[in-house]
Amino acid sequence: MNIDWNLAAAVGMPIITLFLGVLINHLLESRPKLVSHLGFISAHRMGPNADGTPGAVVHTHSVIIKNTGRRAATNVRLGHNLLPNVNVYPDTDHEIRDLPGGGKEIVFPTLVPKKEVSVNYLYFAPTTWGEVNTHVESDDGPAKVVPVLLQPQAKPWVRRLVWALLIVGLTTCVYLMVDGIRWLLA
Repeated sequence: MNIDWNLAAAVGMPIITLFLGVLINHLLESRPKLVSHLGFISAHRMGPNADGTPGAVVHTHSVIIKNTGRRAATNVRLGHNLLPNVNVYPDTDHEIRDLPGGGKEIVFPTLVPKKEVSVNYLYFAPTTWGEVNTHVESDDGPAKVVPVLLQPQAKPWVRRLVWALLIVGLTTCVYLMVDGIRWLLA
C-alpha cells in the first residue's frame, strides 16, 4: 500500500496543532482552579446514657477544597445553611461571615496554588450533611464539585501509553476515512 504523505500531512497537522494548542494553553494559562469534594460522611452513636437509654447520634462530614491552578484563588467562600461545630485543617486564616438570608460563609482570603484545606463538621441528629453546605466559590467563579469514588489509580506511564495509543488510533481512523472517501470519489 502506497502512503500519500501529502494527505497524511493534511490530516495529521490539524490534529497535532490542536493538541499542541491545548498543551501550550495549559502551560501558559495562569489562573486558579478550585476543586471541591466530600471527604467522608459518617454517623456515630454515643454510649448509652446513665439511665440505659441509647445515646445521641453524632454526625460528621468533611468538605475538601483544593486550588489545582497556577495562581492563588482569592476570597474562597464555603456557604452554609447552618454552621455546626467546625474545624479547619490545616489551620488556615479564615473568617466566618453572616449572610443576609440567615446562612453563614467561611471565607479564606487566599488559597495558594496546590493548597488543600479540609473543613470538618460535627453535629447532632436529626441534622444531616445535605442540610449544612450550599456552595463553594471564589472571586474567579464556582469550584468544580468532583464526585469522588475510591478506586485504584493507573500508573502515570500506563495513562500516557493509553493516550498515545488513542491519538495514534484516532489519526489512523481519520486517515482511513479520508482515504476511503477519496477512493469512492475516484
